[in-house]
Amino acid sequence: WPAGVGTGVGSLPGVDVREACALVTGETPEFPALPELPARGVGADIVGRTAGLLVDLAVEVVPTGWRVAAHPGRDLRRARDLMSGDLDAFDDACDRIRPSWVKVQVAGPWTLAASVELAAGHRVLTDRGAVREFAASLTEGLRAHVAEVAQRTGATVVVQLDEPGLPAVLAGSLPTASGYGTVRSIAAPDAQDVLRDLIAGIDAPVVVHCCADRPPIRLLAGTGAAAVGIDATRPAFAGATAEPRALDAIGETWDSGVPLFLGLLPGTAPAREPAVGDLARIGYDLADRLGFDRPRLARLAVPTPA
Repeated sequence: WPAGVGTGVGSLPGVDVREACALVTGETPEFPALPELPARGVGADIVGRTAGLLVDLAVEVVPTGWRVAAHPGRDLRRARDLMSGDLDAFDDACDRIRPSWVKVQVAGPWTLAASVELAAGHRVLTDRGAVREFAASLTEGLRAHVAEVAQRTGATVVVQLDEPGLPAVLAGSLPTASGYGTVRSIAAPDAQDVLRDLIAGIDAPVVVHCCADRPPIRLLAGTGAAAVGIDATRPAFAGATAEPRALDAIGETWDSGVPLFLGLLPGTAPAREPAVGDLARIGYDLADRLGFDRPRLARLAVPTPA
């Protein structure tokens, strides 16, 4: 993608997808992101949208969330219908600007496995065979999704794998179905292998995005991803509370040539509109602390909402 561009992380408020598509193509015309509007309800959430892309796997909504189903039902049909309508609106909006690059977002395999239940009520995460099956299904579905978006927009498609649940997966802090225990942790090399295999199986550049307090940057950068996305406003990265270990991870990632999608802009409306220089200051501070020339940020960083 061009140096110095910004993009979105996907999720936006509201329920009008055509308005959202006009917004992203108007504000980030060189690198628009397919909007996600979770306020529309079931099937518009990150898990439902991703489940709609799975091949030969079906899920449905139960009182505790999404669960594996024997056959596709109305919940999955709704998720797929919403995605189809979103792609129509995005295609129409891109037609007016013809971007060279676009981005789509889905839940990564570990967040998906942590969020979907097996028929017995346990998380997919508890069954290593099921995790592999979900990852393989997601890989196949993403290949088709990328091909469709590329054909519709004429742009190079970047895939963003959202892994907000990965730190909890690695730490073993997710509760079991009973609520009396926690799911066994996944070893970092195993988590990295699943991500690496999925990324290698997609014919597109992949950004792995984790907006948790302490994202596993080194693990993500070692997956073969084209970039790593973080919330740079978290205390571990910004200001006086910045942690040396977190800064070292950023420095090593940049040293290896892997760019960062830096979440710098407020995710909700601030009390007053901030100046551009104030928004960029976290990025400047990171470059200064790590000894990188500020002009290199145009290649090493892509600004996004936090």
